[in-house]
Amino acid sequence: MLKKLKPKSEFSKNVLTLMTGTTIAQAIPIAISPILTRIYTPEDFGIFALFMALVGMFSSIASGRYELALLLPKKDEDAFNILVLSFIIICILSFLLLIGILFLHDSIISLLQNDAISIWLYFIPLALFLVGSFNLLTYYNNRKNMYRDIAQATIVKSLVLVVVQLGIGSLKSGVSGLVSGQIISQAFANVKLIKNVFSRRFFNAISFIKMLALARKYKNFPKFQAPHAFLNTLSSSAPIYFFTIFLTSSVVGLFSLSTKIVLTPLMILSSATAKVYNQKVSMLFYKKLDCYTFTLKLLYSLVKKILLPFIVFIFFAPDIFTFLFGLEWREAGVYTQILSPWLFMVFLVGSVSYIPSLLSLQKRAFILEIIYTFLRISSLFLGLYFFDIYYALIFFSSIGFLMLSYNLYWMLHSLKEIQ
Repeated sequence: MLKKLKPKSEFSKNVLTLMTGTTIAQAIPIAISPILTRIYTPEDFGIFALFMALVGMFSSIASGRYELALLLPKKDEDAFNILVLSFIIICILSFLLLIGILFLHDSIISLLQNDAISIWLYFIPLALFLVGSFNLLTYYNNRKNMYRDIAQATIVKSLVLVVVQLGIGSLKSGVSGLVSGQIISQAFANVKLIKNVFSRRFFNAISFIKMLALARKYKNFPKFQAPHAFLNTLSSSAPIYFFTIFLTSSVVGLFSLSTKIVLTPLMILSSATAKVYNQKVSMLFYKKLDCYTFTLKLLYSLVKKILLPFIVFIFFAPDIFTFLFGLEWREAGVYTQILSPWLFMVFLVGSVSYIPSLLSLQKRAFILEIIYTFLRISSLFLGLYFFDIYYALIFFSSIGFLMLSYNLYWMLHSLKEIQ
């Protein structure tokens, strides 16, 4: 009986390996969320959400998106040079961001209308360096099929995160435990992944001339993919910035928890699938095999797995949030119900978002992202014009669902055309 339940294909085994690690890693913070929501206030979560939104905005372009190119070269020597090139870019961006914060600190606080984030702005460059390095190392380990190490690193990160957030939170009030847990846990995860990089072959392959040649060869990644990723992260986090400025940190905290509780389990499956899908579809593409049918079957399988539990959870979201996190968090469940169409499409599109990179369609994807960002920000302005959080969320969710639906159609159509 147990043999029948085991995944038969290598693809399924790799997805299962990543999903197991990611599920454990993500389940731990979710499991302690009812404790965290009784240690930290909605305002604390709101400040932390703003901190992570700022880190995420810059970490999305930390390496110029060259990490995506790690899967493309046939020779490992080329991948080594792309890895070092990406790391140098991360270091430069982190340093420039630190200089910018030192000179513009007061102006940033004035713009965000949030004095509570003041001290934590100085920690953003460090967090950017650690997150950017983790993303880079994850892609490299993905190239080498080190799925078990990726899974273990995510578990280590989660365990350290929980210990630090609970430990500091039980001793000291405020957001310090949340931020410290994020930074320290990221450092531990990086140490776990970096051990697969260094070797004599690695050091012998590094060449500045080679790095420049590869930088030119894959120039579409920083040229189109980086601003695309920046706009995507900016527009996804737009509610956090707008709610911070026009409403309160408590609203930001409620919004943050509402999306986290739903997106976490969805992105466990999406991110694990995407890591293996990227490697598999690249192989199919270079062998001129049927990428389109493979992708359709994958999406159909994902929908079958999550549709029913997703609908059930959304229907009872306010009651679930009240039971798990306390009465003051019930409103987060209402936010989740409103955002559910957008959240569902984020899950699907995220699983196959590598397609534009694979087909060198970064420019078209970037143009669509510009339109998407404009519409999302407009939807928030429209809702907040009436200072009504529900209008803002309804408009934001509707625009997100429609644009992501079109993106998915476009990506699939592009794949079909190459067959």
